[in-house]
Amino acid sequence: MKKRSKKNPATLLVHITPPLDGRLASLLINEYISLEGRFLLGDWEPATLDGGQFCEISARCIYHIDSANMNPTKTVDECLLYVEDQKNTNKHSFPSRKDALNLCKAIRLAYKLRSNRGAVHIDPQYTANELDSRLIMEAVRWILCEIVRIFWTGNVEDAARAVREIVTYRVPVIFREGSIPLVQNPDLAANEEILLLLLDSAGDGMTLLELKTCIPVNPSAVEKATQRLRKGRLIVNKDTAKIILTDLGRVSAMEILKDSVALKHTV
Repeated sequence: MKKRSKKNPATLLVHITPPLDGRLASLLINEYISLEGRFLLGDWEPATLDGGQFCEISARCIYHIDSANMNPTKTVDECLLYVEDQKNTNKHSFPSRKDALNLCKAIRLAYKLRSNRGAVHIDPQYTANELDSRLIMEAVRWILCEIVRIFWTGNVEDAARAVREIVTYRVPVIFREGSIPLVQNPDLAANEEILLLLLDSAGDGMTLLELKTCIPVNPSAVEKATQRLRKGRLIVNKDTAKIILTDLGRVSAMEILKDSVALKHTV
């Protein structure tokens, strides 16, 4: 099986720093991974509480690039007000004025929502819920992907793949020995293992032969499972050999992943 080069946080940093400050970019990515992991477990509170830290870091990243000034103590509002510059009095160095303003809007959406809901000061009438957390997480994902898109140095196709991979949060459900992934939950059916393996492939897909190699059951069972998944519109052939998830398949895989992780944390 051909080994894929993973776009992990370390390799991402190489392609976005500089121009982004290395420390801020590292904090941004690590905060994002932490938020995604907790959200996947159905823990809604970190998105509404810790999501503010992500907004603070991203605001400082944007301010640093736009003002050419590194100031790790500036508040979200101070950073964004400089970039928004309603009186048009500041000098701006951000690559695209439109992109900078769009990022400001997204950061304000996520940051203000958590504040207005009472999440900042723990309002006794506020309870973290999935809808609030989902909205904040979608904003956080968009902000990170947009920052990667704007500041990525290198091949454009690699940037697109990096964005796909960083929004696919990975947990210790899949073990990798060399280049061969193994789903570590022995209670899953072959069709569930296929979905998790394809999710882990981050859009690259896998061949039927690769799936048979990775799933320790009778190869005919794997083939039958792929036929059922294809009939249910959960998977589709990317080309003549590779199999990838459809949008419906991705949703199903994430549900399986969520259940597997939740089980890990209760045993």
